[in-house]
Amino acid sequence: MRGEPLMPTAPRKARVLLVSGRAKVAKRTPFTVQLLYPTGETKQPVSLGVDAGYSKVGLSAVVPGGQELFSAEVELRSDIVKLISCRRTYRRARRGRKTWHRKPRFLNRKKPEGWLAPSIQHKQGSHLKLVREVKKILPVSKITVEVASFDIQKLQNPDVSGKGYQEGPRKDFENVREYVLFRDNHTCRNCKGKSGDPVLQVHHVVSRQTGGNRPENLMTVCKTCHDSHNRRETPITAKPVKGFRPEAFMNTVRRRLVSLLGEENVCPVSATFGYITKSNRIALSLPKSHANDAFVIAGGNGEERASDTFFSKQVRSNNRKLFKGVRSHLKNTAPRFVQGFQRYDKVLYAPDGNGPEECFIFGRRSSGYFDVRKVDGTKVHSSAAADGLVLLESAKTLLTERRTAAFLPHLTEGVSSRL
Repeated sequence: MRGEPLMPTAPRKARVLLVSGRAKVAKRTPFTVQLLYPTGETKQPVSLGVDAGYSKVGLSAVVPGGQELFSAEVELRSDIVKLISCRRTYRRARRGRKTWHRKPRFLNRKKPEGWLAPSIQHKQGSHLKLVREVKKILPVSKITVEVASFDIQKLQNPDVSGKGYQEGPRKDFENVREYVLFRDNHTCRNCKGKSGDPVLQVHHVVSRQTGGNRPENLMTVCKTCHDSHNRRETPITAKPVKGFRPEAFMNTVRRRLVSLLGEENVCPVSATFGYITKSNRIALSLPKSHANDAFVIAGGNGEERASDTFFSKQVRSNNRKLFKGVRSHLKNTAPRFVQGFQRYDKVLYAPDGNGPEECFIFGRRSSGYFDVRKVDGTKVHSSAAADGLVLLESAKTLLTERRTAAFLPHLTEGVSSRL
């Protein structure tokens, strides 16, 4: 009644409360009702475990000695670096045009204290937002976050020690290019010198935009192979080297994340580490997953597991495109709504001869046909008519789908232990 979260109830009692008018639907996924009459507000201690990560986050809320109330896995956005690089390109092009309304950029390049790269800032904010969303529906009394500290130089070279941390492999080389040429013995790694071209160049295995200028992402190629690759005639074959973005992200935000959660929440916030989680998960004979890790982080120790896990995926809310790319004087006239539906709406689709299926709109056409898929991108129908769709939830930046946790042996499939 006051908007404060209470303990979950049984589906039957929720239906009785809704029919009698003593409650209203507050949220569809996860299904949440709000009481319309005063109650005693009896609560139990609820521990929330957060398996923090670069690309995926696990969440689990557990009543110690009772049961698991909530389980979720969230896939974070991975397109921010590419989109920001594209935006930077357009911005620099605009700045190159000497227009009277655009002032020159100078004396404003200082970054404020605590500044983070936009992609890292978004992922950090996503962790905080997910915790807030759980606290809206459950009376969380304790939060535990798994963090980690990585020695990236040790990951690159397990034998590094002492002065090796300060010297590194590029010691005695003037620049990265000189080091890469020396490392590759001044030989084209693509044709092994068969072209006979004496001019050598340094090529990015993965584009600098996403791969950076690390020596591991650079290789020596001759001008003949490089030009052929740039003309898209003969591609340069090279295996991409694993980067360390997830490790760098965790090193950057691990203390900050725990600190920010402590500032936002009245309940105690503590940190744990991956080796502890792994040991406890193996002791419980649980398979590796973000949801299972979060269950262990929350203090789970044999409690009855939730029969369903919520899988979510983050998406962008807008495409920021106001004009056509090639002909910039023409507006981008694609309608946001087509026959009452927009991209990322959750809909109920009933194909011919099959039962209804919950899915999301991933593509729309002005003719009234839609590309509907599951949250993981599995195609349901590439051209579903608007007449066969029923709107369940309007588009959000977090697409959520409920799945039965079939790998839990102690629960009957399809039977939920909570609302």
